[in-house]
Amino acid sequence: MSQTVRTIQLGEKTIILVGTAHISKESIEEAKATIIAEQPQRVCVEIDMGRYQSISQESHWEKLDIIKVLKQGNGFLLLANLALAGFQKRLGLDLGTKPGEEMLAAIQTAEEMGIPWSAIDREIQTTLKRAWGKSNLWNKSKLLASLIESAFSREKLSEEDLEKLKESSELEQMMNELANYMPSVKEVLIDERDRYLATKIFLTTEQKVVAVVGAGHMNGIEAWLGKLSRGEIEADVSDIESLPKKGWFAKSAGWLIPVLIVALIAIGFFRSGSQASLAMIERWVLLNGSLSALGSLLCMAHPVTILASFLLAPLATLNPLLAIGLFAAIIEAFFRKPTVRDAETLADDVTSLKGFYKNRITHILLVFFFSSLGGMIGNFIALPLLASRAIG
Repeated sequence: MSQTVRTIQLGEKTIILVGTAHISKESIEEAKATIIAEQPQRVCVEIDMGRYQSISQESHWEKLDIIKVLKQGNGFLLLANLALAGFQKRLGLDLGTKPGEEMLAAIQTAEEMGIPWSAIDREIQTTLKRAWGKSNLWNKSKLLASLIESAFSREKLSEEDLEKLKESSELEQMMNELANYMPSVKEVLIDERDRYLATKIFLTTEQKVVAVVGAGHMNGIEAWLGKLSRGEIEADVSDIESLPKKGWFAKSAGWLIPVLIVALIAIGFFRSGSQASLAMIERWVLLNGSLSALGSLLCMAHPVTILASFLLAPLATLNPLLAIGLFAAIIEAFFRKPTVRDAETLADDVTSLKGFYKNRITHILLVFFFSSLGGMIGNFIALPLLASRAIG
C-alpha cells in the first residue's frame, strides 16, 4: 500500500486516510483508486461546503458584491482567499491540474458508487479570521507579507517536488519552519484543523470510512483519533468553530492611535501655543493623507480616489468606526464599477499581478488594502514626530 494511504483501526471501526497534495495528478488517481478498492460505507473529504461550491460552480463569483464584502469588514479575508487561490491555481496550471481536484474526484467517485460523503473541514472564513485574530501585530505583518509573496511569486513545482512534499520528513520540516515563523498561524491552520478533521471523522457512524485529506494533516489526525478513541478528549469542536473573544485591550486598541494623536497635539498646544499645535496637525495630516494617497496611486486608482484618500485619511484615523480603505474602495467602485466579465474572469485573473490590477474586483481590493496600509504607516511615522515636538 502507498505510504500516503494509512489504515487506522479503532475497535470495530476502520478508517483509511488518503494523504494528498492538492495539485497532484497522482493524488487524484490515488483517491479514486482507494475508494474503489476499499468500498467504504462513507467518504470524508477535507473541504468545507463553501469551498466545495466555489470550486464546483464556475459562475459563483458572479454573485459577489464587493462593496458589501468590504462593509462587512471582510475585505482582507477576501483578498487573502484570492491570493491563496491564485497561488494554488497557478501551480496547478503548471502541472495540468486544478486546486482541490482530488477532493472533487473523491466526491464524484463516491456519488457514482452510491456512497454517502461528508465535507469535514472547517469553513475557510472561520479559519482565516481565527488566524488573523490570534496573531499579534508582528505576526499579522509577516502573514500579510507571506500572502503578498505567494500571490505574485513565480515559483514552479514539478510533480516530483509535490510527491516529495508528502514524505513525513519533508512535512515535519515544513511544519517546524511554519511553527517557528508564525506559531499562532500554524496553530490555527494546522493544529486546530487536525483536531477538527479527526473529530468529524471520528463522529461518523459507519464502520468503514475513507478520508481524503492533505498529507500534512495525516500525523495530526491519527494522533487526535487515538485521543478520541481512548476518551482523553471529548468529540466536541465548538470551541474552535467561532472567533476568539477579544479582550478589553483588543477592543479598545482601535481608539489608541487617535487618542494618542489628539493627546500629543493638546500637549503641544499647552506647552508651546496654538502655532505649534497647528504645525503638528499639518505634519500629521500630510504624513497620514499623503501615504494613504500614495497607496491608492500605487494601485493606479482613479484620480478622485487618490485625492479622496488624501483628504479623508485623517478623518478616518480619528474615528476607528470609519475606514479610509473602505472610503477609497467605494469611490473607486463608483468610477470603475466591476462588470459581469470581471466576475467571470476573476478565477483566472488572480493568478498574476497584471490580472490583479486589470480585474476591477481585485483592483478595488488592492485600493482598499494599500490605502489603508499607507494611512497606517503614516500614523506610525507621525506619532514619534508629534511626541518629540510635544515634549521637546
